[in-house]
Amino acid sequence: MSIEQNSIDQNSVEHRVRLELDGPVATINLNRPAKLNAMSVAMDRRLNELAYVINGNDSIRAVVLTGEGERAFCVGSDLTDLDGYGTSWQYRNRMDRNLDYPMAIFKIRKPVICAVSGYCLGGGLEMFCASDIRLATKDSSFAAAEITWGWHGGSGATQLLTKIIGPGHATEMLLTGDRIDATEAQRIGLVNHLYSDRASLLSAARELAATIAGHSPIAVEAVKKLVRVAQTSSFEVGLAYEN
Repeated sequence: MSIEQNSIDQNSVEHRVRLELDGPVATINLNRPAKLNAMSVAMDRRLNELAYVINGNDSIRAVVLTGEGERAFCVGSDLTDLDGYGTSWQYRNRMDRNLDYPMAIFKIRKPVICAVSGYCLGGGLEMFCASDIRLATKDSSFAAAEITWGWHGGSGATQLLTKIIGPGHATEMLLTGDRIDATEAQRIGLVNHLYSDRASLLSAARELAATIAGHSPIAVEAVKKLVRVAQTSSFEVGLAYEN
């Protein structure tokens, strides 16, 4: 069944992907802890909708992305719900229908701080990589686990992970599917900062978001764009764009 044919209880979807506003800081909370915040097709659609809401709201200047519960930030897609994307061809072109949840995070123009507690696997790792600043608790773990199912991550996993931690570390993670702990993730540059528990993690994420939100919004969005230019262009091109 295609996504267009699915009937969705919008209230239940909103409950599973909550948007909370605190002044200029928006918090996106994946709220499906019983399923380790695995992403359903309906949640995917909701997250894409929120990206447009955030981009179109000038009062929002920074975003915190997190998952409810201490066991997992997100373990990726709910494999029992993949048929909801339609045929393999439709799934391949899901970005054209705004149905690619890591890319929903990537296309948010405001800075995104991802705060991870617990498992961060598959599509969860892709959302983590699509964020701008990455925080985690000390008991978190990370894996690009798709290879163990017979495929590779298709929402920026091979591209974003390589840019963040380099080809050697990225290739090892992508080809083994092995989980790494938070200390190793910080050592290789995947995580910016580690915290003892979820409460201190969220407090630090919101404090950091508030600091960023206090700066000129045009300058902040420009910095985010320029950092991406630096990752994909030569120094000369990046410098010209900066100037």
